[in-house]
Order: sequence, then C-alpha cells, then structure tokens
Amino acid sequence: MHAPTLAQWVGDTDEFLTSYWNKRPGVFHPAGGGYSSFTLDDLDAAISTGFFREPYVEMWDGDKLPGRKFTSVRNVARTAPSGFADPRKIHDLLDKGATLLLRCVDQWHAPTRSLLAALATELGRHIEAFFFVTPAGRQGLPLHRDDADVLVVQVAGSKSWHLHEGPADDNWHAGRVTGEDGPRPAELLRTTLHPGDVLYVPRGFAHWASGDEGLSAHLSLTVREVGSRDLIETLHACLAEELSLSDRPLGQEALARTAAQLLAHATGRLAELTPDELVNRARARGVAGMPTAPHAGSFTERAARPIAPATTEVTRGDAVAVPSPAG
Repeated sequence: MHAPTLAQWVGDTDEFLTSYWNKRPGVFHPAGGGYSSFTLDDLDAAISTGFFREPYVEMWDGDKLPGRKFTSVRNVARTAPSGFADPRKIHDLLDKGATLLLRCVDQWHAPTRSLLAALATELGRHIEAFFFVTPAGRQGLPLHRDDADVLVVQVAGSKSWHLHEGPADDNWHAGRVTGEDGPRPAELLRTTLHPGDVLYVPRGFAHWASGDEGLSAHLSLTVREVGSRDLIETLHACLAEELSLSDRPLGQEALARTAAQLLAHATGRLAELTPDELVNRARARGVAGMPTAPHAGSFTERAARPIAPATTEVTRGDAVAVPSPAG
C-alpha cells in the first residue's frame, strides 16, 4: 500500500497494516521521528489569541473539570459570553497536576487539517486530532476504551502508557472502564514514549497513561470506523439515489402507485448492493464529513483582485451621496 503519510508515523506501512492494524498495539520509531503537525508553540499561539474557548479546550484531574475553573467571561459589544480559555487559570491547574486536552485540532489548525486529509485518503476513514498536555507524575484520562483506532506521537517530554486487552465481543462501550464492566482487562503492553515515538492503540483496547519526565505533550489521531448507525444511514441514502417521487400524492390510488414505485426502486437497489459496497460507502461518507479548507480564498487574495472602475452615470438633477468620515 502506498501510504506516505502513514509511513511518517509507522515506517513500514505494509507490516503495520498486516501485523498490527485492528489486531494488537505497537510502538514505532520512524526514521527522523514521527511527524507532528501541532507543537507546544502552536498551543501557546492558540491559547493567546483570546478567541479559544470551550468545548475545544478541556481540563481533567481524574474527572473532567468544570469550565469555570479554566475559562473566563468576556465583555463583547455589551454582552458577556463565557467559556474563553484563560491562560493564567490553565497554567495554575497544570502546576497542580491537571491535564489539558484540546479537541478537534483539525477543525481550527490548518496544518493538522492537511495532515488528516492526506491520511484519510490513504486509510479511507474519518479521522480527528486531539492534543494532550500532562504534568510529570500525573495520570491523564482514567482507564478507558476509544471507539477508534488511535495513533499517538510524542511531541515533548515523555509519557508512560499501559495497554490492556480489547473487548471480548461486540457488546462493549467506549469510555471509562469500571468495575461494572467485569474484571479489569489484562495488561498487554507497558511502554514509555519519548519525542518522535509513535504508539498504536487498536479500537476498543483499554488504556491509560501518565506523564513521566517534564511536561508531556502528545498528538493523538483517532481513526474512526463506521458502526451500525452509519450503515443504516448510508443504506437509506443508497435507497433514495436516483429516486424521483411526487412529494404529495393525491388520493389512495396515487399513494399506492408511489408506494409501489418506491418498493420497486428499493428492491432493485438492494439487489445491486453488496455488504462491502455498503461499508465502503459509509466510510466515504465519514471522510466527506471531515473539515476542509475554505474555498472562498483569503482576504489577502481578495484585496489583491483588480477592481473595475465604477461607471455610474450622473445626470442633471441627480443627488450624489458623499460617505461620512466614519465610513
């Protein structure tokens, strides 16, 4: 498989996809170190803009902390919106051992959006990016399972990871693993990541991590697989393709004709559709739903466009409006 973006994280992509993908966790040391599109400098820039706010930023200390502990209210145009990231509060909480989590980095950071777009093309899956910062000696999130395959690249400091068994069957849930879920899953892998190291966590495999040395920072890419709901929604869309029906059939006979037309169309589409095609279509819908670069162009580009001179014709008696200095 030609997957140059994935190779930046795992090296030999054929070996990764054959021996690890969906099967078992692994640690990789690609030549030159795993590439991260997001750094601590980018984090400083994001927090310092003054526009960054919940739910893109969270803080955890065993449990998710209330937003008021790390955000502030602003006075804007006689309103008081809340939820803006407060650098002072965030650093105070980090000093006390809390973990900082940035969600959906690809939605607001262009280099990360480009990285994920390339990787999604190679893997054919919807992908999201998250950034974690954890103080030394402190645990980030509790033992939990993610509904996604996860690729982690260590950006700064070091972090110790504990990987446990995956689900025993399809009857599992994402989120925290508690005593109500049965015996604690057996540990499969214990490792410490240093800058440039990459960890792969298969979908559903329980895991937790703690800061080891220095302020630990890592970028996580969550590779989403489709589920039953995605298949159902995709099937509905497939059955409606190339279907033209009257919106409001009048009378019983018209309703019956419309129903017969719908059933005939659906029967034909079902006969053509294979399980693999349905899965692939669902995955493609997920990729299509990822954030993309805006198409309108930058304001710099717009300002550089030549503007045709105005050709307004003024005749005798017309009043010419003069703009005020205030614009």
